[in-house]
Amino acid sequence: MTYFGEKGSEEALIDQSIKLNNKPYRVQIGDLLSISIKSTDQKLVAMFQPVASEDGTVTQSEQGLYYSGFTVSKHGNIEIPILGEVNVLGYAVEEIQDTIKEKLLGEYFKTAADIFIVVKLAGLRFTVTGEVSSTGIYRLYQERVNIIEALASAGDISDVGNRRDVLVIRQYPQGQKIHHIDLTNVDAFNSPYYYIQPNDMIYVKPLKQKSLGTGTTLIQSVTAVVTVLSLVTSVIVLSRNL
Repeated sequence: MTYFGEKGSEEALIDQSIKLNNKPYRVQIGDLLSISIKSTDQKLVAMFQPVASEDGTVTQSEQGLYYSGFTVSKHGNIEIPILGEVNVLGYAVEEIQDTIKEKLLGEYFKTAADIFIVVKLAGLRFTVTGEVSSTGIYRLYQERVNIIEALASAGDISDVGNRRDVLVIRQYPQGQKIHHIDLTNVDAFNSPYYYIQPNDMIYVKPLKQKSLGTGTTLIQSVTAVVTVLSLVTSVIVLSRNL
């Protein structure tokens, strides 16, 4: 099964000027953020941290992040201990870092303090369904995930999956929208949907031959057609002899 250019794919990949979409992700309602506030004197910022375990560490497992992370509310806010509500809807993580640092320095540390803030998405969660080896909900702990990596997590598209029209169902403040991407075309690299976003749903449609039951390869399809023709011929011959 060929991706990114069925005709002369090697030449297409070499000659095509690929400009990957590098736009930063903007935080949406329901996103889970991991926020770490550090200082040379950790006691200064301890009150702003999530509740830690008995040994003083914060659990970073998926379940731990669910309880210790910061979920963006329906109003687009997160609530940080002591600091209160911070609006993050539509902001990139770097902008959220700057906002939190500014609030801390302006409201709690009257003089310049040596503080360091890290804001990350607590894993990129997405759903893959349709004609793939293993449908399900997946979470990858990396900043960017492209659609090929997402499909690989689900065991790749099956032999009867339509690579020419993969659907990406994306969440927006106004609701969901369906987008299409052709993974047999090298232009897929330039698609705004090549990199997936949190809560994306990827749906791989079946090829028409699956619904027709004509096989997944040329040999299987020819065999199926020959079988049908042989059956029709046998019926005609028998009907004439009756």
